[in-house]
Amino acid sequence: MPAVQSRFVVRTFATFVFFTLLAGQFWRSLFGWWGFGVIGVVVLAGAIVGLVRLKPDWVWTRFPKSVGAFLLVATASLVWSNYLGASLIGVTLQWATTITAVFLALCLTWTELLRTLGGALRWVLALSLVFEAVVAVFVRQPLLPFWVDYGTEKVPQAFYWSRALLLQGGPIEGIVANRNLLGFVALLAVIVFAVQLAAGTVRRGWGVAWLALAVLMLALTRSTTVSLAAGFVALVLVFALWTRHRGPQRRRPVYLAAAASVVAIGAAAAAFTPQLLAVFGKSPDVTGRIDIWRSVIELASQRPAFGWGWVSYWAPWAEPFQGLALRKGVVYLQAHNAWLDVWLQLGIVGLIVFVALALSTLWRSWFLAVDRPRRGLADTEPYAASALLPLLLLAALLAQSLAESRILIESGWVLLVLLAIVTKRQQASALPMP
Repeated sequence: MPAVQSRFVVRTFATFVFFTLLAGQFWRSLFGWWGFGVIGVVVLAGAIVGLVRLKPDWVWTRFPKSVGAFLLVATASLVWSNYLGASLIGVTLQWATTITAVFLALCLTWTELLRTLGGALRWVLALSLVFEAVVAVFVRQPLLPFWVDYGTEKVPQAFYWSRALLLQGGPIEGIVANRNLLGFVALLAVIVFAVQLAAGTVRRGWGVAWLALAVLMLALTRSTTVSLAAGFVALVLVFALWTRHRGPQRRRPVYLAAAASVVAIGAAAAAFTPQLLAVFGKSPDVTGRIDIWRSVIELASQRPAFGWGWVSYWAPWAEPFQGLALRKGVVYLQAHNAWLDVWLQLGIVGLIVFVALALSTLWRSWFLAVDRPRRGLADTEPYAASALLPLLLLAALLAQSLAESRILIESGWVLLVLLAIVTKRQQASALPMP
C-alpha cells in the first residue's frame, strides 16, 4: 500500500508540474510574478526531491549529449554576455526547467507520462472553458490580469486576460491569456487524447468527449499558426503510418514522396504567400513578425558566432531588447522564431547545437514511430498508438517554433528535453544489454 500511495503522490505532483508548465501565465495572471516564483520554486524543489528519493535506474552516460551541449553553451555565454544579470537569470531558469524535465522523464513510466500529461491538459482546457464562460456571461467585458498596473487608460488588446468573446465564437484566450498558447495546448490535447483513445487507456465515451472539447477549443482560438501546425502534424502522421505499413525494405517511395511534398509546399508558400495570408486573415507582415525577424537578424549579424548571451525569454530592461520588437504599444519579448532566437543569443555555435538537439530527437522519434521496438514502450502500451506520440508531439513543437519561441522556455523546453530523454532511453533499451 505505501508503494501505491507513493506512486499516487508522484503522479499527482507530475500532473501539477505539467499544468504549471502549460499554464504558467495562469499563475502569473492570478498571483503576479512573485506568486508564480513561489510556485516555480515548489516545482523545482519537488523535482529534485523526486530524483533523489526515487533514484531512477538510468545510465547517465546515455543522457542525450545534445541537451548537455546546449546547456553548456548557454552557461558558457555568461562569459561574453552583453547583459550578465539577465543571463544569470536566464541560465538559471534553463537549468531549472531541464531538471524538471529530467524528473518527468526518469521518474515516471511511459504510461504515467501519458496519464499525467493528459490530466494536465484536461485541467487547462476545462478551466479555460469555465473561465471564458464566466467572463462572457457575468463580467461581460474584457478582463485584465490581477495585480498589474499598466499605467495607462488605453490598454493594448494583447494585455487582456480575456476579451469576453466566447459567446461571439471567439477568439478566446483561456486561462493562459493568449489564443496562440491556448490553441497550442488544444493541439497537444488532440494528439494525447487521440493516442489515449487508440491505446485504450481511457473509457471510450469520456475519451471521445475530451477529444471533442480539445477540437472545439482549438477552433475557438482561431489561431492561424496553430492551425498550420495541426496540418503539419496531420501530414507527419500520414507519412509515419504509410512508412510503417510499407515495412523496412520498401520505404524509398515514401521518403521520395515526403521530399517532393516539402519542395511543393515550400514552392507554393513562396508563390502564393499573399493569397494564403488573406485566406487566414493575416496582414502582409504576418502580424508584425516580419519586422521583428528583420530586427533580430540585423542584431544577430553583429555578433554572428557566439551571440549576445543566453537569456531565453527576453529581459525588457536589458539592452538591446528594449524596444527591439514593438508593435501597437506592445513590447514583444521573443523573436517569434526559435531558430532566430537561438542565433541571436548563442550565435551560429548555439544554433548548430540546437539543430543537433532537434534533429537527433526527431530521428529517434521517427524510427520509434515506424519500427517496432523489441522492448520499451511496446511493453506497456499498444505499440501502434503509443509509439507515435513522441513524433507527433515533436512535430507540433517544431512547427510552432517557426512562429513562436516557446520551444525554448517552460512547457516547450521541458517537452523537448523530455522527448529527447525518453527516445534516447527507448533507443538504449532496444540495444543488446552489456
